[in-house]
Amino acid sequence: MLYLSIFGISFMFLIISEIIMEHIEPEESIILNVLSADIDFTTCESIRMSRRVDNTGQRTLAVVTKSDRSPDGLLEKVTKNAVNIGLGYVCVRNRIDNETYDEARIQETKLFETHPLLSVIDKSMVGIPVLAHKLVQIQSVIISKCLPDIIRKINEKLNDLVLELNKLPQNLTSIPDAMVAFTQIIVSLKETFEKIFMRGEFDDNLENKHMCCNARLVEMIDEFSKELHMKAKPSENFLVEEMRVLQESSGIQLPHFHPQYVFLYLLQRKVSSISDLPISFVNKVWGYLEDICVKVLTDHCENYPQLLASMRKVAQNVIAKTKNKFLKRVVEMIEMEKITGYTCDPDGFNASWNQLKSTNLLSDAITRRCESANITGYGLAKVKHLFNVPANLRDQAFNLKMRMTAYWEIVMKRMVEWLALTLRFMIQKVVIKEMETALVKEVMLQGGGIEKMLDEPPSVAKKRETLQRSIASLKESKEIIEQVMDDILITAD
Repeated sequence: MLYLSIFGISFMFLIISEIIMEHIEPEESIILNVLSADIDFTTCESIRMSRRVDNTGQRTLAVVTKSDRSPDGLLEKVTKNAVNIGLGYVCVRNRIDNETYDEARIQETKLFETHPLLSVIDKSMVGIPVLAHKLVQIQSVIISKCLPDIIRKINEKLNDLVLELNKLPQNLTSIPDAMVAFTQIIVSLKETFEKIFMRGEFDDNLENKHMCCNARLVEMIDEFSKELHMKAKPSENFLVEEMRVLQESSGIQLPHFHPQYVFLYLLQRKVSSISDLPISFVNKVWGYLEDICVKVLTDHCENYPQLLASMRKVAQNVIAKTKNKFLKRVVEMIEMEKITGYTCDPDGFNASWNQLKSTNLLSDAITRRCESANITGYGLAKVKHLFNVPANLRDQAFNLKMRMTAYWEIVMKRMVEWLALTLRFMIQKVVIKEMETALVKEVMLQGGGIEKMLDEPPSVAKKRETLQRSIASLKESKEIIEQVMDDILITAD
């Protein structure tokens, strides 16, 4: 039981200490430290608490009670100031028994005037009236110091709220007002689309890399190019397909003269093997562009959420329509590559083909019975299966392979460049221009969006009302505080 009692007392002391600290910690508070005359000030717990938040003592005032009961050494305590009380000491006499306030003050005055030890204490340090006057003076000084800072904080908060209120959409009351507001949205949207998609500009915050559209599109194009080249990596069956095609195309004819369809057959198979890559690229690119368009629309329609659903649907339809056009062109591009082999730079093609043939290490590897050979333009190839193949057939197959290798570099470069240029063209011509036309048509002609803009959303109306109420309260508070400051200045004068 004794243990529980001690624990309970300690717990209560801790709670009381926390409450006291909460009240004396603010800089604008005066700490009224009440000390009994019969204790050692240097070991007093209340002194230690006040020092934790007011180490210099500049806002601590000590009130010494029971001066009549322990007058010995009191003068030295309050004049020596061993505990660093910045606002000084005031010694007072407590009321005794049933004394009235007036009776207690009379006895207090008599005590500090006649007592041999207490009468020597300076009269500015004794008595309840002195304490009251001192508190008023101190509080006035503190208030006069704090009020300018309070007004500054009110002004800052007021400016923030006014700025936030001004950012809210105009409360539209007529069709012409709504049309002006919508026109401003369209102009702003077009400028943002051109900045992101065409000029490649970005805001100050580069952390949002997703919105750096041109950079992300270049990354996708580079990734597509790498995927194309990865598809052309060496296979396990070097020259097998070429030899099979040559054997099946043989006929009653001079040797080394191959029909055009031999090369065309191999070209068509090679184009078909990578035909999924351009389509995947289109799906990826237009998915990204749709995400960017919807985000930009959401940002610009933030003040008019009643328009967002219909405008987002329009944007998605335009993107889907453009994507389908692009896919159709991609399929056509793939089919065109299958029709025939062509380059506007035959000299470059022949030079590349001849170089590939001239660095032929295949015959040497087979002569030395090496199971693999490093083939220029192809890589490391396993050739063990070619040991027993007639040299004539093997050389023709190799010649055909190098011809395809030289031409395939032209095809891959042409595909990447065509996709990049077509993408750029369709973004500029279709996305930006058609998007603007479709949005205007939906809102102004079909969807009744202009009328919707007159209906302020409840959330916006509530926010506007809250901001206006807060601004009015802050202005009223500022006027009151300024009046208090004027009264303090008049009193001081």
